[in-house]
Amino acid sequence: MRAWPPDRVAEAAGARLVAGAAAGGPERVTIDSRDVRAGDLFVGLRGANVDGGAFACQALDAGAWGVLVGPGHVSGADRGVVLEADDPLAALGALARAWRRALGAQVIGVTGSTGKTSTKDLLAAMVATARRVTATAQNLNTEIGLPLTILGAPEGTEVLVLEMAMRGAGQIGELGAIAEPDVGVITNIGPVHLEHLGTLEAIAAEKAALIAALRPGGTAVVPAAEPLLAPHLRADVRIVTFGPGGDVADLGDVELPFTSAHMRRNALAALAAARAVGVEPHGRIDVRLSARRGQQIELPGPLIVLDDCYNANPMSMRAALDELAATAGGRRVAVLGDMLELGPDERRFHEEIGAHAAARDVDVLVTVGPRAAHMAGPFGGETHAVADAAAAADLVPGIVQPGDTVLVKASRGVGLEAVTEALQATAATT
Repeated sequence: MRAWPPDRVAEAAGARLVAGAAAGGPERVTIDSRDVRAGDLFVGLRGANVDGGAFACQALDAGAWGVLVGPGHVSGADRGVVLEADDPLAALGALARAWRRALGAQVIGVTGSTGKTSTKDLLAAMVATARRVTATAQNLNTEIGLPLTILGAPEGTEVLVLEMAMRGAGQIGELGAIAEPDVGVITNIGPVHLEHLGTLEAIAAEKAALIAALRPGGTAVVPAAEPLLAPHLRADVRIVTFGPGGDVADLGDVELPFTSAHMRRNALAALAAARAVGVEPHGRIDVRLSARRGQQIELPGPLIVLDDCYNANPMSMRAALDELAATAGGRRVAVLGDMLELGPDERRFHEEIGAHAAARDVDVLVTVGPRAAHMAGPFGGETHAVADAAAAADLVPGIVQPGDTVLVKASRGVGLEAVTEALQATAATT
């Protein structure tokens, strides 16, 4: 947006130009006043406890090109552009949508109950073999992160790969209205956020809002034989299925640096989406997965850690245990924490994971948290139950043995990366 003058930025955001003039536009958009650099547009968002607009003058003093805030935060500014909007978050989304249109890039939205971040990473790597790509960094996949990703895309971007997350009804639709996707990828439908949405059918309807957001003639990439999505498919949108029995059922000559079944399934979804924007990847694809999404860490001992502790739900827990069973050469140690937001059936879901761990011949199970403790009974083998991640970090380094493979997985709120960090620290001192 460097060429956009203040009045055009204001119009794009649906904001009022209150003060200031500049020959060009902002170089970057940020919502963190501590991160403001010369030439930035600072957007002051309202939080639960603090209104970011209160830091508008601080941002201008730091050299910001301008600020986009709610009414009344700046008066008589003579050192930058001041834009006012009744709802700064909505203005941020509108500005991102305007920049998306100005870029003229093809947009791929990625959502699903599990695997969306890995699929996004795989897709960006595939498309980057032939096109200039901007993709969601880490998990900037919300009503704040998605607009910032779009606004961070430089001129010349040809494909935007945008991860879309939801915590409740209506949120995928909101993200779709900002992104205006040409291609929508739904990785799967599973029992995630049941506490908020209640049923699998409701979860499917929320994820399918991405299909509803597609323009006529767009492409929806969906799992083969997923009946929950059937009511939401559109006749004016091309439907491409992936997985066994689907339109994209194998990777052809695409080579990936992993062999796990769930990651290869994610890769099929990514390949289908890459083809939808005219890219046919070949050969080895170099993929840098976002942190704590199943990375294999080799430590002295020897010890292998499967660091998959960014998040967890029943589907991803099963997949991770399958990967542990397929890759471990020695003992299989599973450090599993609470799965959150599962609603009234949360005990049953945790018990089923315990049974799955037993079926996958896990040797040692460490449960972390009150919900995960329900895994122990159906597991039936050697079990250690601890209250929280700190206790697990104290325990696990003392029970692992040379040759073990250790899976570390839980919902984000458990903070189970403490276990991985403890294992790394212990290895560094031995």
